[in-house]
Amino acid sequence: MKHLQVRYRLIFNEAQIEVLDRVCAFAERMHADQKRDSGEPYIIHPIAVANILLDLGLDYCTVAAALLHDCIEDTPATDADVRTQFGGEIADLVMGVTKLDKITFKSKEEEQAENFRRMFFAMAKDIRVILIKLADRLHNMRTISGISEARQMAMAKETLEIYAPLASRLGLSYLKCELEDLCLKVLHPAIYDRLSCEVALKRTERQDLVAHICKRLTELLKELHINGEVSGRPKHFYSIYKKMAGGSKTFDQIYDLTAVRVIVENVKDCYEVLGMIHTMWKPIPGRFKDYIAVPKPNNYQSLHTTVMTSYGMPFEIQIRTYEMHKIAEYGIAAHWKYKEHRVDHSDLDEKLEWLRGVMDVQGDAATPQEFYESLKLDLYSGQVFIFTPKGDVIALPEGSTPVDFAYSVHSEVGNKCVGAKINNKMVPLETKLQMGDFVEIITSNASKGPSRDWLRFVKSTQAKTKIRAFFKKEMKDDNIKKGKDMLEHEAKARGFTLSQLFVPKWLDVIMQRYSISSMDDMYAAIGYGGFTVNQILLKLIDFYKREQNEKRPERAVGAVRKTDGQGIIVKGHDDLLVRLARCCNPVPGDDIIGFISRGRGIAIHRKSCPNLKNIEDFRLIEAHWANAGTAPFVVTLQIEAANSGDLLAKITSSISGLKLSIDSLNARLDKNQRAIINLGVRVQNIEQVETLLSKVEAIAEVEKVFRQ
Repeated sequence: MKHLQVRYRLIFNEAQIEVLDRVCAFAERMHADQKRDSGEPYIIHPIAVANILLDLGLDYCTVAAALLHDCIEDTPATDADVRTQFGGEIADLVMGVTKLDKITFKSKEEEQAENFRRMFFAMAKDIRVILIKLADRLHNMRTISGISEARQMAMAKETLEIYAPLASRLGLSYLKCELEDLCLKVLHPAIYDRLSCEVALKRTERQDLVAHICKRLTELLKELHINGEVSGRPKHFYSIYKKMAGGSKTFDQIYDLTAVRVIVENVKDCYEVLGMIHTMWKPIPGRFKDYIAVPKPNNYQSLHTTVMTSYGMPFEIQIRTYEMHKIAEYGIAAHWKYKEHRVDHSDLDEKLEWLRGVMDVQGDAATPQEFYESLKLDLYSGQVFIFTPKGDVIALPEGSTPVDFAYSVHSEVGNKCVGAKINNKMVPLETKLQMGDFVEIITSNASKGPSRDWLRFVKSTQAKTKIRAFFKKEMKDDNIKKGKDMLEHEAKARGFTLSQLFVPKWLDVIMQRYSISSMDDMYAAIGYGGFTVNQILLKLIDFYKREQNEKRPERAVGAVRKTDGQGIIVKGHDDLLVRLARCCNPVPGDDIIGFISRGRGIAIHRKSCPNLKNIEDFRLIEAHWANAGTAPFVVTLQIEAANSGDLLAKITSSISGLKLSIDSLNARLDKNQRAIINLGVRVQNIEQVETLLSKVEAIAEVEKVFRQ
């Protein structure tokens, strides 16, 4: 703590230092008895996060929030305590990075997705939230050896999927590179160790080449009377690994292990130096990139060129200004680091244009998982740069179409789009855009809106969500009716009525969880596909069954009968054969009832079995599972779905994600070329069955899934 205090005393004024001193004392007191998994005092972690943010040049409120970021979640401290003692700005930052702990979730994936959605809400209000979170993740990755191997793998995968791409989008180059290398070390330790050895061996033989090129470029700057500096930059391990994995290259085939960087004072000097380099060494065709004229989405600017040196080896050279270099290294944090802690918020908003697109998606995403998957897609996608008729540049995901372009300009341009020109030539709307295309969208006020068929070929999440939003808004009345009918039909199929399930206290929990404001909004969301029926219905049935179990009187004593390995208690009968009815295949956890059949003993049915509707009451007898949920059993599902190349992979992946095993699988195509899949899955209890049904039904191609 003393080292941190010495550092911030050199940076901040007296009033800010006084606040930070009180924050340090509070954090030490709150974490006093806590240890990290490694056995170290817990306070080491928030101190390390604060130091990383000082390196980035963040303001005192951000440093204070870093010291407090785990207090509300892991100690008795409350939001009110932080707000009262240190002010609203610091408290808002702390709450922005605090995970959800007040709501229970069906799965870890749902909890993770909701945490990211909440974090992005806070991030949209204040970008410093994500900078704290990135620093937090960096220190956790640096000290990852203190946790179990399974948790290491999970954290590294999440970091590689979300945090490293986020750092890249924010322009935090050095932080992104370190996160990727730390993930590689955890996920592929053998590859990391091999690269480490090979890079070390190559370093010596490349030093002479790097020194020669740096010397020649320094001489070139003097000849041109340009002030600047030249340095070598080693390539980080993960980027080498990606080149080897993606391009099927060997280590010896990767020539740009080290790049040379030239930093000058202005843009004019950049292009002048580039021209002289191409005069001195022959440029390799297709390896020149001008990110000054067309910056990357994270505002990175630089000239990249690869030339053939006199050593007979290709070499990458980067040319940029000092200002561009600051942005390249520190990204969005450069606004604090290099402006004496005075941030121009209008400029900051401009730099975060991509974040507004993410939050547009959030507004139309029905579930946390949908937002989470959209976020990953946006972060991972490669980019193509497209020109508007006015010469402006718009960045879109690779594979985008004119419809994606139209919606990136404005929702109304997309909704009224009736045609498109690429490079002054009329083209179909599903045409894929290429780097540097000039695109003009033709609109008409007579247009009735987008076509549902557009969802088949648009690439960007922004376009997909805006198209869905159009149908959601324009067809709300139809969606309300459709959603209500779907709920009633499915409830009836499961042996319930909506009046049984629509209990206000249960509905309140569901509406809060999914941010639904009214019953009509819930019906509409089901109608247009924002939620599946089972996402709502299974939770209501779960509430109903819990309440019924609490009300149920002590079970009548009867003989425990074994059938298919499961114990069943049948009231008052211990001398009759008991079997499971094949029409409804009851499984442990189902509400069951016995049917006394002449000469065949007692058949156990689900209470919701339609075959019992016209049975005389005197032939029905009370029955219960003896030990529901204690022994695994096989449940058989029938799935009807649109056929696709990866349908089975999606289904088996969903099952694997629930840690369940497949007992049997049979697939065929019907006369309409729809896939009919009969699937046996080994489960432990009825809750797993319901979760399984929900997961499978959420797959896009699946039209219907039910128990056999």
